[in-house]
Amino acid sequence: MLAIASYSTLTVCLIFAGCALIIALLGTKMAGYADTIADRTRFGEALIGSVLLGAGTSISGIVTSTSTAASGAADLSVANAMGGIAAQTMFLALADIFYRRINLEHAAASPVNLDQAATLILLVSLPIMAWAAPPYTILGIHPLTPVLVGVYLVGLHGAHRTHQRPMWLPRLTADTRDEEADEATDLRSLWLIGGLFAVLMVVIGFTGWLVGEAGIELSRRFGISQGVVGALGTAIVTSLPELVTTIAAVRRGALQLAIGGIIGGNMFDALFIASSDIAYRDGSIYNAISERTVFWMALVVVMTAVLLTGLLQRERRGPGGIGWESVLLLGLWTGGAALQIMLG
Repeated sequence: MLAIASYSTLTVCLIFAGCALIIALLGTKMAGYADTIADRTRFGEALIGSVLLGAGTSISGIVTSTSTAASGAADLSVANAMGGIAAQTMFLALADIFYRRINLEHAAASPVNLDQAATLILLVSLPIMAWAAPPYTILGIHPLTPVLVGVYLVGLHGAHRTHQRPMWLPRLTADTRDEEADEATDLRSLWLIGGLFAVLMVVIGFTGWLVGEAGIELSRRFGISQGVVGALGTAIVTSLPELVTTIAAVRRGALQLAIGGIIGGNMFDALFIASSDIAYRDGSIYNAISERTVFWMALVVVMTAVLLTGLLQRERRGPGGIGWESVLLLGLWTGGAALQIMLG
């Protein structure tokens, strides 16, 4: 185990910066491989973005949440998950800025992404209900924990079924990006591409964990509170792969992959609470978190609802060439972060 705490502050900063650079470089490659896999299989960009790109870039976050829960830091563990989801949803607004042709949510119309956004709202709302209910555990695990896993799996199955046999299709416009029109340019074996993606996933997972550990140590040395560390510290640094891969996917024109990677990754991130409850040995983690963490849960629900509305309305233009939902997402996240910082 790397003893980051024994290093000087300068060394920890260099570790943080170096790992962030590795994530930026390898994250771009990961987006390219995921796009190729989507083009050469029958699963589509939205579903591949959810399963491969979403879960693959979330490994570092689940390690951080589970390990901190095992050490008894319930607030830090759940705030890391919720703060990560909020930050990654905000990343779509940043990606919208990079896609200058038209509003990103208009161009990337996909019923699969709508399906997954609705599932995400359900996954985050259920823990709020558990927090408000009386504490109850079976063998130290809250009954909601296996339910969350079941909802996630049912949501993935529903998204696959929606992709295979959609009951409705978005209206095509001149600016709609049709993933079926994309052709794979990487002619290497699909098994080789899949293997390379798996290697990058492992490296980014470890590097992201290292970034998180360095961020935690720097936050401790600078005296930042646990709530801010979870929602704005570890959440941001462990979400760097999502930021890089989302912007890389948008620049490649894989718009449904970009949105599917964020929404699907957020669905996977919601399972951090389930793994954290299993690792937390002092009772139900749902009843051990503070109102500040529940605030982030509510903020995630609101931000996802705004994103879902944007995907449904498919506005062509907004202020500065981006959609109104992107402006709202930036404002909501910035307001939530400012409130956390003011509360200390």
